[in-house]
Amino acid sequence: MRRLLHIRPKKGSKKAPATSPTASSPAEAPALSPPAQAAGAVQHGLQVVSEGTDPVVDIVAVHGLNGHREKTWTAGNGVHWLRDLLPHDLPRARVLSWGYDANTHSGSRVSCEYLFDHARTLVSDLCLERQLTETSRRPIIFVAHSLGGIIVKSALIHSDAARRGALEEHRAVKLSTYGIVFMGTPHQGGSGVALGKLMVNVASVFVAADDRLLQHLERDSEWLQQQLGQYGPISGDFVTKYAYETYATPTLLGRSMMVVPRASAVVPGAADGEPIAVHADHINMVKFASKSDDGYKTVSGHLRLMAARASDVIGGRWDTEGRVDAVRSNEVVASFTVQFSVPEVSHVERFVGRQEQLDAIHQELQHDGSRKTVVVHGLGGMGKTQLALEYAQRHRNEYSAVFWVNSKSEDTLKQGYAAAAGRIYCEHPSLVHLKAVAEQSNLGEAAEAVKQWLSSAGNDRWLFIFDNYDTPKLPGRDEAGTFDIRPLLPRAHHGAVLITTRSSQLQLGRPVAVKKLQNIEHSLEILSQASRRNGLGADTDARELANELDGLPLALATAGAYLHQVSTSFADYIRLYKVSWLQLQEDTPQLLSYEDRALYSTWNISLQHVKQQSELAAKLLQLWAYLDNQDVWLELLQEGRDDSPEWFWDLTRDQLMFNRAVRVLCDHALVEAEAETAFGKNTKESRGYGMHGCVHAGYFDMRIDVESTWMMGRPSMTTARVLCMQSTT
Repeated sequence: MRRLLHIRPKKGSKKAPATSPTASSPAEAPALSPPAQAAGAVQHGLQVVSEGTDPVVDIVAVHGLNGHREKTWTAGNGVHWLRDLLPHDLPRARVLSWGYDANTHSGSRVSCEYLFDHARTLVSDLCLERQLTETSRRPIIFVAHSLGGIIVKSALIHSDAARRGALEEHRAVKLSTYGIVFMGTPHQGGSGVALGKLMVNVASVFVAADDRLLQHLERDSEWLQQQLGQYGPISGDFVTKYAYETYATPTLLGRSMMVVPRASAVVPGAADGEPIAVHADHINMVKFASKSDDGYKTVSGHLRLMAARASDVIGGRWDTEGRVDAVRSNEVVASFTVQFSVPEVSHVERFVGRQEQLDAIHQELQHDGSRKTVVVHGLGGMGKTQLALEYAQRHRNEYSAVFWVNSKSEDTLKQGYAAAAGRIYCEHPSLVHLKAVAEQSNLGEAAEAVKQWLSSAGNDRWLFIFDNYDTPKLPGRDEAGTFDIRPLLPRAHHGAVLITTRSSQLQLGRPVAVKKLQNIEHSLEILSQASRRNGLGADTDARELANELDGLPLALATAGAYLHQVSTSFADYIRLYKVSWLQLQEDTPQLLSYEDRALYSTWNISLQHVKQQSELAAKLLQLWAYLDNQDVWLELLQEGRDDSPEWFWDLTRDQLMFNRAVRVLCDHALVEAEAETAFGKNTKESRGYGMHGCVHAGYFDMRIDVESTWMMGRPSMTTARVLCMQSTT
């Protein structure tokens, strides 16, 4: 519960005449409560009093109890010294005045905790103004009157405590503060009661008080002294001037008094602290009528000296802070480091090509503190897994940890999380809960534990790779065997996620398409690596085989693996490939660097995925084995509908039905839309589609669907193609 001090004026009390020879008025007129003031009279927040010329320092003035953002600093002749005098002596200073509700009248509540609330607001207002004007590192000099000095000290305590997190920017205020001029601020008392009496002295300038008031202040001031004890360790970071009054001030108690005597206004033995006398009372020590005022000469002189020295000191302080932050950042990264290891997948001996895709992935995943996701998609066997692995290896030093999980199913994915938990525990044995979840059978708990670790503050440089997410549950579809990966992705709003999939419809991040290798030299290099045969660039048969396999890395690696184990020539392999594809694949060694190990497995898995989404699309895929792999379009198929099965009539009924089936095949990258040609533009035919030669060869040897055999006894589709073309001319 807040400790509140209610200060009420004593009935019938009268002001005593001022005793200060420089007083411009007996006392600062009590501020009206906000509802009674004229429009615009209440002035809270930060005010730019003078912008300065090419300013190199900010001077921030903070008033005290019952003070005012302008009136506190304005003499009886109307001179506001912060506005009318100081800019002439300090032209390269931006002068700001901060106002807050310090009213003690009409039943308003004041407490020490209330002062700390204002302190946080002061820091927030300063940060906002300095961020908007891009001056967050400009030196600050505070000028604080009376209890405003306690607010400044509290503000610097709060600012110093700010580190990482939502209020990290608040630390800039303390780092940028070079000096403080305390004007009549009550800093000390031997006990809580003594400090309480000082606060009563300040309050009595404006209100009458009784013994109960002292009791309230005594209780609050004990808490205040404990809080301000945190200021001592940082006070040496600032050049400090302790200005004290030399004249008594009339109070509403009917007597004059030294409100904050020298012994309370000056902290003895303070590092970089110097007492300065201002020959005025507590109210008028911050009101200067002209430049010839002795008080102004003293205060402005010290401000000029501080301003001249501030830039070098504060610049060096920010440089030091940068070095400390760098060390701290390295320490944080070290506390989350997991040694690079991807035992889940074998890496090819030498990665070939794909520089454009590697650059695209790196560009998107570059660390900026936010969460980044890339989805690598393409036909099975195109090398998506190897691409992801190559990226991870090339950039492993940019990540504190790299994790790899097989995402073929929800179970394998969770098993990957359990393995990740074990790896983290091995590097950080203090995380015993990760050991427990890694060893138990509840894979869901293991996944949650790892996701929580990934979400830890400061743990923002990890890379998590979800490989082979080929059965995504897409919106509007409910196919068997699919699952939604989103609940299993890390929850953190930082880090990097890389997903590989055959589906081009997965929309979880920046898509990067992986297509066939365009450079035949890259294809020959893969053949050379896998077959252990050199000098293929000049071998016409090797080049013919590379062209036949059409830039499909898995097909090239498969051919090379077969040729490595037998003495077959490239020419013989081409012949076997064309006449006995299935038998050739069955005789080829499995490839550890590819998930499905063989072309046959790859095409069969794709066929099963297609069947789950559309039986009609699966039949079209099998039918395609009887056709040329290039340029198949709706009207071509419609010419061959005589005596065809019902499903074929459904497929070719109209453009919508055909597109629906083809879209499923395109989604799995099994077919692609052909580029529009000049010939195509001059016909009424719909756009054609083509299939990769290796895919076509595979499904040709897998054409065992009974309903497809009706095509074997029919005239060639080439005849249908001719008829179709003739009908459009």
